[in-house]
Amino acid sequence: MIPSAYPDKAEIARLSARMLLEIGAVNFRPEEPFILASGLPSATYIDCRKLISYPRIRSTLMDFMAVTVMREAGFEAFDNIAGGETAGIPFAALVAERLALPMSYVRKKPKGYGRNARIEGAMSEGERVLLVEDLTTDGGSKLSFVDAIRETGASCGHTAVIFYYDIFPETEKTLGDHGVQLHYLCTWWDVLAEARAQSAFSAATLDEVEAFLKAPRDWQEKHKTS
Repeated sequence: MIPSAYPDKAEIARLSARMLLEIGAVNFRPEEPFILASGLPSATYIDCRKLISYPRIRSTLMDFMAVTVMREAGFEAFDNIAGGETAGIPFAALVAERLALPMSYVRKKPKGYGRNARIEGAMSEGERVLLVEDLTTDGGSKLSFVDAIRETGASCGHTAVIFYYDIFPETEKTLGDHGVQLHYLCTWWDVLAEARAQSAFSAATLDEVEAFLKAPRDWQEKHKTS
């Protein structure tokens, strides 16, 4: 069913943040930082993959994503919904179902045998494709998926995510320079505000997380281990 009447963007952001907190997808640990794939420390970590195990929350967030995309990109803006391997695949399927559109997915790299394809499913030249993922940090990982879609002759000018870090100023420029518009439900700032409203973490933890979010590169440099 295609959703049509849902809260405004600010309320969607608040409710999305609340749901992520409720299922324990939000992790704040400034005193013992998480180590990212880059090797850098982080006071925060979010696990959007947990959402697939919570049907009511999963369904509501996918309704929010569908209506956000229609409001911001258009009601007839897409012909195909593509998920990025692997976290984006279930969410792309759920959004495609809501928008009554075909679904495909994009591999991170060719699988190395058979057709050696990066695109799985049917994608045709001239189709307008929405790339769906669970989250974006600096936007860089989206570019490879977008390029793989464009190599088929389809176009990809939009990507939609549940969660956007919104702490690295280059993100939207990186995507914009590649001709891609970002759509999202909530950010770390929304999560921090809701965590404060709920007193979900100690005040000291929330203050340190805010310090990290305001100047992540400086915080990482200060907390790097040798």
